[in-house]
Amino acid sequence: MFPYQQTPLAFPPYSFKLKEEGDTLSIFDEVRKKFLVLTPEEWVRQHVVQFLIQEKKVPKGLIQLEGGLNYNGLQKRSDVLVFNAAGEKVLLVECKAPSVKISQDTFDQIARYNFVHRVPWLLVSNGLTHYCCLLNWDQNSYQFVPELPIYANL
Repeated sequence: MFPYQQTPLAFPPYSFKLKEEGDTLSIFDEVRKKFLVLTPEEWVRQHVVQFLIQEKKVPKGLIQLEGGLNYNGLQKRSDVLVFNAAGEKVLLVECKAPSVKISQDTFDQIARYNFVHRVPWLLVSNGLTHYCCLLNWDQNSYQFVPELPIYANL
């Protein structure tokens, strides 16, 4: 067991397919349908994905992981992007390793990415602490909310 797996995350417990090859532990990503090297950030991302699918009822096929985006001429990757049934982007998630404190830099990063995506819902998590925010683009305002609604209400 890797050290970061010993710290319980602030998510319900989920079952994951893990495989070990030498010194490398991998986790099966059911959205991308492949094994990925299990880093601390990936551990959080996979918990977020299961949380979205199992608790918030997001259809697996409407989740994009590590999708590319162009911000000011720089290629970046957003951790998790959720679409509605009409193909519109509705939720952007930024994941950090449990050892990384959620800071203003984290919020600045997701805000920069959201200049490209323009979604109404943002979620930032390091697996231990989660922040959820609802944006109103028309009024140029936002509010922090205690949790994400279920998918049907995003």
